Amino acid sequence: MALKALFLNCTLKKSPETSNTEAYISNAKKIFRELEVETESVRVVDYNLSFGNTSDEGDGDEWPKILQKVKESDIVIIATPIWRGDRSAVAKVVAERFDGIWNEADEETGQYPTFNKVAGVMVDGNEDGAKKAISSICFDLSEHGFSLPVNAFSYYVGKAGPGPAYIEANGDKHFFTNRTLYLMVYNLVHLANTLKENPYPTNVNELAEKAKKISYTEE
Repeated sequence: MALKALFLNCTLKKSPETSNTEAYISNAKKIFRELEVETESVRVVDYNLSFGNTSDEGDGDEWPKILQKVKESDIVIIATPIWRGDRSAVAKVVAERFDGIWNEADEETGQYPTFNKVAGVMVDGNEDGAKKAISSICFDLSEHGFSLPVNAFSYYVGKAGPGPAYIEANGDKHFFTNRTLYLMVYNLVHLANTLKENPYPTNVNELAEKAKKISYTEE
C-alpha cells in the first residue's frame, strides 16, 4: 500500500517568500520519491491558526484543515528553523494544537488518531539550538501518539552567529546533514510500512483500568 508523507513547514515566512526550511524539505522529498512515497508540504503560516489546545478553536480557525491532512498521512515531519536557540514559535503552536487529538480517541481502544503514524523532525538555521529543538519536538510527537524510529531527525546548522543559511551556504551539499536526512527518511518509511502490516494492538482504555487498580490517586 502506498505511503504518504506530510511536511509541516514551521517557517515564519509566508508564501511565496523564499524559505530555507522549504529548500531543505525539497531535498527530503527527493529521497522519499526514491522510495515511491507521496509527499506534500504545508507552510503552516499560510493558514489562519488560532491559539489553543483543541482540534478546532472556531471563529475561522484553519487548524482543522491541517489536522485533516495529518490524519490522511502515514508519515509527518515537523520542519522548523531555529529562532532564539530553539524551534520557531510556529512549531510551538503546532505542538499545542496537537493536544486536541487526546479528545479524539477511539471509543473502543482509546487510541489517538495518530497511533500507527510515524513522525520525524528537521531543523535548519545558522545558530546553535538544533538538538534542543529536536529533543523538544520528539518528546511532543511521542506524547501525541506518533511513533519515532531510530534516527528520526536531520538538521543543518551553519557557523555560530549571523551568517548564510541553508540555501546560501549550500546546505544541500553538507555531508552530515545529507547522511542524517537519508537515515531519517529510510527509517521513517520502514517503520511506516511495519505499522501498516502490524498496527499497535494496545488498548489504552484497558490499560487505564489496570493502572487505576494499582493507584491511590485520581487521574
